[in-house]
Amino acid sequence: MNLKKIVEMSTLSVLVLAMFVINLNIYKKVEYKTINSRYESARNYEIKQADIDSITVTTFDNYIINQLNNQIIEQNEQAYQEYQEYLKTLVVYDGMTMDELAEKLNKSLKNELSGYGYLYASYSLETGVDPYLAVAISLHETGCNGNCSTLMKECNNVGGQKGSPSCGSYGYKYYATLEDGIKGYIDNIANNYVSMGLTTPELMAKKYAASTTWAEKVNYYINLIKSR
Repeated sequence: MNLKKIVEMSTLSVLVLAMFVINLNIYKKVEYKTINSRYESARNYEIKQADIDSITVTTFDNYIINQLNNQIIEQNEQAYQEYQEYLKTLVVYDGMTMDELAEKLNKSLKNELSGYGYLYASYSLETGVDPYLAVAISLHETGCNGNCSTLMKECNNVGGQKGSPSCGSYGYKYYATLEDGIKGYIDNIANNYVSMGLTTPELMAKKYAASTTWAEKVNYYINLIKSR
């Protein structure tokens, strides 16, 4: 092969290599631009969780979706926290916020019931029960304004309810935890009294207790709670 041919071949090889390098760089730029565009589009698109679960994706798309999932979770957590802070500012009962109501109820909840004001407040309002009434009946039935009853201590029964599973004598109902006992008791008032229009101690008395002074005693505790 003569020198002229060698030079021509070398020149051609250099040109081919240069074109390959140029094309590769152009391809990478186009690919990067495409990927970046997809990424920005994905981030700006308000994609829902249901949409994420239903699409077929590439490896890169998986990365984008993980980013979106994390963003959705973070946004939801932030929104939830902001909502909880907002709820704390709302007046929920008797001119008080939930925290203020819980604090007021806690002033009357002693011994084993100490500190359960928020549960009484929130669950009573959730089920449509007067929080003062719920706490007042518990104080009367358990004696927790002083020394709590054995039924309350051993069975987590805060309202003198009967039912199964039973605990001790006379068929009183057993609850696994005090929280279950409080919720079960409030459910009982909501479902078997308030829903039937029996919303005051006077209206509840004949159905709730045999004692003719039951309503009077419950009203005593309602007034005591309000005064604290």
